[in-house]
Amino acid sequence: MLTGKQKRFLRALGHSLKPVIQVGKSDVSEALVKETIEALASHELIKVKVLESCLMDRHSVAEELCTACEAELAQVLGRTLLLYKQAKEPKLELPKGK
Repeated sequence: MLTGKQKRFLRALGHSLKPVIQVGKSDVSEALVKETIEALASHELIKVKVLESCLMDRHSVAEELCTACEAELAQVLGRTLLLYKQAKEPKLELPKGK
């Protein structure tokens, strides 16, 4: 579970990122989950864009992806999600929690 300080840190880092994953008409499929897991493994912090054609609510998409990928949700801003999952060899050093 991320603390508020850690979420702020990740949001600052994520500001300059481009979306790596796009969720469209097929909603959250097995292929999308697999692609998201691979992206998180290589980047740790990724942006996911929920397209207009997606029938699911953006918060539902975030919840399903986080559960399926065992990731943390750092932010939902408009139709963009920011997901974080610590890698086996972490590249990012998060601020210490309480």
